[in-house]
Amino acid sequence: MMNEEHKLSRRQVISGLSASLAVAAVGPVFGAPETGSAAADPLEDPTKKYPKPPFKSQQQPWPGLAGQMEPKPDHGEKSYKGSGRLKGRKALITGGDSGMGRAAAIAYAREGADVAINYLPAEEADAKEVIALIKAAGQKGVAIPGDLRDEAFCKRLVDETVRQLGGLDIVVSNAGRQQQRQSILDLSTEDFDATMKTNIYAPFWIIKAALPHLKPGSCIIGTTSEQATDPSPDLYDYAQTKAATTNYVRSLAKQLAPKGIRVNGVAPGPIWTPLQVSGGATQEKLVKFGGDTPMGRPGQPVELASIYVQLADPQASYSTGQVYGAAGGKGMP
Repeated sequence: MMNEEHKLSRRQVISGLSASLAVAAVGPVFGAPETGSAAADPLEDPTKKYPKPPFKSQQQPWPGLAGQMEPKPDHGEKSYKGSGRLKGRKALITGGDSGMGRAAAIAYAREGADVAINYLPAEEADAKEVIALIKAAGQKGVAIPGDLRDEAFCKRLVDETVRQLGGLDIVVSNAGRQQQRQSILDLSTEDFDATMKTNIYAPFWIIKAALPHLKPGSCIIGTTSEQATDPSPDLYDYAQTKAATTNYVRSLAKQLAPKGIRVNGVAPGPIWTPLQVSGGATQEKLVKFGGDTPMGRPGQPVELASIYVQLADPQASYSTGQVYGAAGGKGMP
C-alpha cells in the first residue's frame, strides 16, 4: 500500500513539473524586454542624411560660433536620445561650446552625466546654449571660460570642475586650434606657438591636474584627426599636433592601464564645425568641404557623439589605447 502511494506521489510531482515547464516554455519571461511593441526607426541613407557641398562662402573671426554658421551644425540638440549609460558620472569637456565637444556634452548629459565645459570667452553665446541643454536633460551643467594656453588656468579648470561637480570621472580633451597657412613661410612663431599650446600643452597640463582625482574606472579621451596620418599641406602645424595626440593616447594608455584608467582617442575626418569658417580652411576649400569623401559630404558633430559615449561607457572596460575614426570612408585613425 505504501509503495502504491509512493508511486502515485512521484507521478503527480513529475506530471506537475512537466506542466510547469510547458507553461514556462510558452509564457512570457518576466523582466525580459518586449519586442515588437514599438516601431523601429526607419533606416536612413547616410549619404543623404545631412547637407552636401557646395556650401555658402562664409568667414568668421577666430574662434567662430556655431550659431552663425550656414547651415548650422547638428550637435544632436534634437536627435540624440540617451539611455542612462553614464548615469552618475562627472565629465569635463574642453571646447564644449561647439563641434564634437558640444555633441559629447549633450550626449553625456542625456546619458545621465553632470558636465563641465570649457571654452573661450568669445564663445559665450554657444556655451550658454550647451549649458541650457545639459540642464534640460536634468543634469548639472558648469561653464568655465578661459584660455587653455595658460598652465595656471588649466589647473584651475580641473580644480573648479571637481569642486562644482563633486568629483571627476571623464576627461575629454577636445579643444583645438586650426589655422591654415599655404606655406610654412606664412606661419609665424606666434601662430605656431598658439597651436602647440592649445593642442599639445593644454591636454598635458589638464591630464596632470586631473589624475589625482581619477579613480579606477575613470577615462580620458583625446580628440585627434585624420590629419595625424594623412596631413593636408596647408595644416603643417595643426597636423603634427594631431599626430602627437594619437601618440600620447597610445602611450598614456599603457602607463595608466595598471591603475584602471582608460585612455582612448577619436579621429574625425572633415566635420562641419566653426574651425572651418574661422580660418581653418580657405574659402575655396570651404565651399566644397567634405565633397571628396566617399559619402560626398562632411560629417556633422552628432555623428561622433556615440563614439565619445562608447569610449566613456564602463561597458567598454577593455578598450584602451584605441583611436576610433569617423571620416565618411576617407582617411584612417
